[in-house]
Amino acid sequence: MFAEAIEEILKDQCTPAAVRAIEGGKTPARLWSAIADAGYLELLAPEEAGGAGLPLAELFPILTTLGRYAAPLPLAQSIAARALLSHASEIPGGMLTFAPALRRMEDGRLVCPLVPFGTLAEQVLAEDAGGLLLLDCANALRTPTGVYGSQVATLAWSADSPGCRLVGAGAELASFSAALYAALLAGVMQRVFDMTLQYANDRSQFGKSIGKFQAIQHQISVMAEHVAAASIAAEAAFQSDTGRPAGLAAAIAKSRTSEAAQLVASTAHAVHGAIGITEEYDLQLFTRRLHEWRMAHGSEMHWDLIIGRAVLGSEAPSVTDFVRALGA
Repeated sequence: MFAEAIEEILKDQCTPAAVRAIEGGKTPARLWSAIADAGYLELLAPEEAGGAGLPLAELFPILTTLGRYAAPLPLAQSIAARALLSHASEIPGGMLTFAPALRRMEDGRLVCPLVPFGTLAEQVLAEDAGGLLLLDCANALRTPTGVYGSQVATLAWSADSPGCRLVGAGAELASFSAALYAALLAGVMQRVFDMTLQYANDRSQFGKSIGKFQAIQHQISVMAEHVAAASIAAEAAFQSDTGRPAGLAAAIAKSRTSEAAQLVASTAHAVHGAIGITEEYDLQLFTRRLHEWRMAHGSEMHWDLIIGRAVLGSEAPSVTDFVRALGA
């Protein structure tokens, strides 16, 4: 129900033209208001705090829908943040994103490197010595990556900058971030696959659609396998009764979706050819998300190390038994 309703909003407000405009520096107020006014930011917040108290599993299709539309705003993070901050006396309004890391410099400055949606977020939530630190971006120096269309920026606050306050425990921030991006990646991969399949059926060469050629069929088949496997791994991270993604399930989800993102993007561009990299064609809107979200909060290599240590430290006789135990 919620996924279908938010898709109706995104069809109207999150068109490729709107994504391009926001990436180009236009105000995101219209899209943000459409989602916020419909109450979607409070989906995970408990009912006593004015939220919907939605089970975590029901959030997954909503996040994949955001991914399919290449949502250029930190909507997923803002939804999760309101759940993490539900115990706080005051939850900030506006766009809120998660920092992958927080560094305290010798001169007292706070630096959050490569923050997803750091170019336009109004608040940043970071883990700090086991707690959560909320930082006001109005007081931050933003340094964009310079990559075309990227919404990632490094944020820095001076030693005497106001607006920083501890708001709770931060142990869940990393796993929540991994799960969120796994779901977003699963959604955008499905969109890229659908576009690639449609293009292969529509594009003709030598008197027949290129999708009839065995080499193209093979590439698309492998692509479909990775999209399906990534989606299953991502959904598994949301099968929790606690309202929070389990750490190892989230790690596996982010690892698998990040790994698949590279292959899906490269196959899509291989099948599309030159048209796929043109600014006018929509494919690049989604494959750029694949590459950017793959790196957000750690690529597959980061999460593979965490998973590997857990496997080596477990008593499971095999990796298969280890994975099965996670779902038990």
